[in-house]
Amino acid sequence: MNDTPITQLKDTTANPAPLGLLGFGLTTVLLNLHNAGFYELNTMILAMGICYGGLAQIIAGIMEWKKGNTFATTAFISYGFFWLSLVALIVLPKIIPALKPADDTAMAAYLAMWGLFTAVMFLGTLRLNRALQCVFGTLTILFFLLAIGDATGASAGFKHATGWEGLVCGFAAIYTGLAQVLNELAGTVILPLGTLKK
Repeated sequence: MNDTPITQLKDTTANPAPLGLLGFGLTTVLLNLHNAGFYELNTMILAMGICYGGLAQIIAGIMEWKKGNTFATTAFISYGFFWLSLVALIVLPKIIPALKPADDTAMAAYLAMWGLFTAVMFLGTLRLNRALQCVFGTLTILFFLLAIGDATGASAGFKHATGWEGLVCGFAAIYTGLAQVLNELAGTVILPLGTLKK
């Protein structure tokens, strides 16, 4: 008979999901205010794309990896590098003049692939909660609308409408992140997430 005591380790680390959701949400809102026509593309958006949308999400994804959460790891690290790659697409041709900027066809392909990835990730949220379903559902629509806009040379009105849809997506992510923070602090549901019944 084995009398060796069993040691159980309890995870006492913080929930990194709000950091990732807020990094994504705030950056998405600021970019889509540009898409909706409120201001031109500027360094504020690029800085947010590098720092909060990019690096903060990657950090959150690594923290989720340590918790064994494959879905959140894949989502946060992927979208973190999405923001870094988007900034690189804009900045690299200015730093290295020999590099041609991505044309509308290339951008449409880039955005469509992110839309396809997000659509599959949306299927994963069907096992999670309504708030995340809203985030990933509206993000899927956003990527495909952006791809259509670039592929067809859509009007400014179409692109502005796409920006408004992006604002819905960004604010959904902000709500989901803040809800997790406030609910955890209160020890009860302050902002509902639409948790699915097991």
